[in-house]
Amino acid sequence: MSKGAVSLALNDKPGVSDETRRRIKQAAQDLNWRPSIHARAMLSSRAFAVGLVLARDTRHLAVDPFFAGFLGGVETVLQGSGSVLVLQVVGEDEEVEAAAYRRLVTERRIDGAFLLDIRDGDQRPALLGELGLPTVAVGPAGADYGDMAAVGVRDGDGIAAAVDHLVRLGHRDIAFVEGAPAYRHSTSRLQAWSRAMEGHGLPAVLRDAGHFTGDGGAAATRRLLEHGPTAIVYASDLMAIAGMSVVREKGLDVPGDISITGFDDNPEAAHLHPPLTTVRQDPIGIGAIAAELLLARIDGRPADPDPPSPELIVRASTAPPRVTP
Repeated sequence: MSKGAVSLALNDKPGVSDETRRRIKQAAQDLNWRPSIHARAMLSSRAFAVGLVLARDTRHLAVDPFFAGFLGGVETVLQGSGSVLVLQVVGEDEEVEAAAYRRLVTERRIDGAFLLDIRDGDQRPALLGELGLPTVAVGPAGADYGDMAAVGVRDGDGIAAAVDHLVRLGHRDIAFVEGAPAYRHSTSRLQAWSRAMEGHGLPAVLRDAGHFTGDGGAAATRRLLEHGPTAIVYASDLMAIAGMSVVREKGLDVPGDISITGFDDNPEAAHLHPPLTTVRQDPIGIGAIAAELLLARIDGRPADPDPPSPELIVRASTAPPRVTP
């Protein structure tokens, strides 16, 4: 049998009969034969890899549930595509991050890239456009991503749902602890809180930044408690959990004195005392949609992503405000 017939059969191309294709594939399976990724890359001018470069402190990645879920979703799609993920964490240096993308492209190590943690004044979209690299941005729905494909995450809907829930319980003095102000997803959640408060005719003035860390969330909570809110909405579960500890440290009760909501629905959120009311995202679903969209962009195929909507999970950390005599 010719090499050409074997190639046609194994690559599911026309030119051989169904019976010949079946016999060739069965023989390959019996021999435990696998195609060479290097040979495929040379023949097709493809790297069969996609990239993700993160300019983050690695200590923060360890406690970020979105990142882990996102990677899991990406891998569920890549494992059946023949492509792999090239991940680089370069620390909090934007110049090093840009250099990493340039190197991956010039060395032809990736066919496309994901863009996360989009910042105000971010130069990466322009850089990746200049490099001609198919890219999918993951960030707040409705933001301007220029010509770049994007998976718009509706995290603002989750924050608005938390505010609506607290207002229905009777709260009026609702504070907000935002993440890192430079990031678009942090700004998006802050703006959603402000719009929701104003939509209920309430002042959107009690807010502080916790930078998506436990220490930052605790410090922001201490400052906000001086102003007497009856509820605090946090932009992440990590900050909310730290805030709950501060509330107890001050001799106050959750939810008797202060109602608290988080964002992410970390695995431990349901097992706290009291269990945390929070916004559940689907980072696995978001990662899978982003991977499908990126592969479509690389192949020149159309794709119409529909990211999952966030869901407010009501637990025992929220209750009506205490009535003072």
